Amino acid sequence: MKHTAKKRFGQNFLTDEYVIAQIINLINPQLNDCMVEIGPGLAALTHPLSERVKQLYLIELDRDIVQTLQQTKFANQVIIHAADALNFDYNVERFLSNNISDNNVLNNSTPLNNNQKIRIVGNLPYNISTPLLFHLAKFNNIRDMHFMLQKEVVDRICAKPDNGDYGRLSVMLQYRFDCNKLLEVSNKSFTPIPKVESAIIRLKPKPAELWQHIDEKKLNHVVTTAFNQRRKTISNSLKSLFTAETLNKLGINIQKRAENLSVAEYLKLATILSGKP
Repeated sequence: MKHTAKKRFGQNFLTDEYVIAQIINLINPQLNDCMVEIGPGLAALTHPLSERVKQLYLIELDRDIVQTLQQTKFANQVIIHAADALNFDYNVERFLSNNISDNNVLNNSTPLNNNQKIRIVGNLPYNISTPLLFHLAKFNNIRDMHFMLQKEVVDRICAKPDNGDYGRLSVMLQYRFDCNKLLEVSNKSFTPIPKVESAIIRLKPKPAELWQHIDEKKLNHVVTTAFNQRRKTISNSLKSLFTAETLNKLGINIQKRAENLSVAEYLKLATILSGKP
């Protein structure tokens, strides 16, 4: 597959066969899994995935790559959505309908059922990784996600309190997902070689009963306010939202700073801000 990487799409293609095999093993695809790959690129993961699962859907924005994928020997084993992953509807119903306007490549794969959860994988362009993760968090039919991201972003997502990497991204994703860094990947595993190192992350949705009562807008407001002044104590950075007395009643040490509060403590604050008991 000959294709010149396009800077506007942030394309860096994974070419290291050993790393590819490691990633596939970490994903551990099973025959009846419904797999969705975002940004298949030159099919480094697509090809081995197509050999493991009966249902493989690809989402690719670059029309040149779509045309190339349509000519591969495994083209009849996948369905290609020529679409922007940032605006894509990941609900199961979306995959049940094969919209011709998406230039789908139809196949004979086993159709989805309405209760089936999808598994998402991808080597994400660095410039869309964070907004895409927040977009995907809107959907409740996802079983798990495995992404290649910039190592710095993975470290921030997975960071624990009392760590300099811990911040808004950590809290806003960890309250919804179990987040685990699985593998670090050298920049030499890509063509062209990016300036940054990468890592594989697994995000697995937590049971809805643990987070569905949370007002996400309130949580985001609390977290953003705290981390905008992360060097100040919580009693100062959040004084526009909570009194020191309220913080004390919640068992939160007012001398702590934003990076010292746990996800659970931020959820408590969001609940109070929402006016819930």
